[in-house]
Amino acid sequence: MSKQETNNQNAASIGAYVKIARPDHWVKNAFILPGLVLALILIQMPDSWGLFALKLVAGFFATCFIASANYVINEWLDAEFDKYHPTKKNRPVVSQNMKFSLVMAEYAICIVVGVGLSLVVNIPFLLTELWLLVMGVLYNVKPIRTKDIVYLDVLSESINNMIRLLLGWFIVCDDLYPPSSILLGYWLGGAFLMAVKRYAEYRMIGDPKLAGSYRKSFAKYTEETLLCSSFFYALCATFLIGIFLLKYRIEYIVAIPVLFFLFCYYLYIAHKPDSAAQKPEKLFREKKLMILVGILVVLFAILTVVDIPVMEMWETAFFIPTGR
Repeated sequence: MSKQETNNQNAASIGAYVKIARPDHWVKNAFILPGLVLALILIQMPDSWGLFALKLVAGFFATCFIASANYVINEWLDAEFDKYHPTKKNRPVVSQNMKFSLVMAEYAICIVVGVGLSLVVNIPFLLTELWLLVMGVLYNVKPIRTKDIVYLDVLSESINNMIRLLLGWFIVCDDLYPPSSILLGYWLGGAFLMAVKRYAEYRMIGDPKLAGSYRKSFAKYTEETLLCSSFFYALCATFLIGIFLLKYRIEYIVAIPVLFFLFCYYLYIAHKPDSAAQKPEKLFREKKLMILVGILVVLFAILTVVDIPVMEMWETAFFIPTGR
């Protein structure tokens, strides 16, 4: 078979260009919802539910398109490394002939659509979306490319979770910021998820040398350092989230053991063969994990509206009054 015939056979389809934008990962943008709910509880209910619904839809899809812009450049710039990965070597940029000009056009379109939808919400929301976009550049593009720097790879990617919380918050409130404890806790909770994902990937590849060829930061990681860093991020996240929960509503302390167990179960999932922790967009298939998340959400909802007298007595006796 001639080279020309091979190129024609492997020419990328329209579907391949859609695939590198990872629309199947848009489910991750549900991470804006906690920020939105938090603002509704702590700050205000919307004056117009119709306008709120419009901002919510525009804000969600704005985040999807900005995230897709980051995915597009990630797919293109990671192609030389993904060829060493057992499954990512089948990604379109690696396995098909994709044109740089079309990839950059797709990147630009995602940005334009994302920015346009952001303007429907408000200016703080737009600026936060641009921050998300900049983080994608810092993570993927040389000379900085934080993806290749040990520990910073996890922290710079997981900060996107904190940014998403801010995006959800700004859909409701554009003149105040969330408490720093929940912002930092959300960031480090995301760092835990990312570190566990790295841990699962490292274990799945099995060969440290091959792992270093796929991801430069893996050359300086070991299973032990990834596991210990995951534990560190989990401790920091639960500590900061605990501060927020106890400060704003003492009843939330009841939910903290469930939160701890959720972290532990996620780490347990990482030890499974072909773990869903490697592909967070597939986590909804982990039924027990989804049940745990559901229990936690319902528990928080109940504790938000139900006062527990013994907790109020405990708060008065042992804590500085919150002034509620």
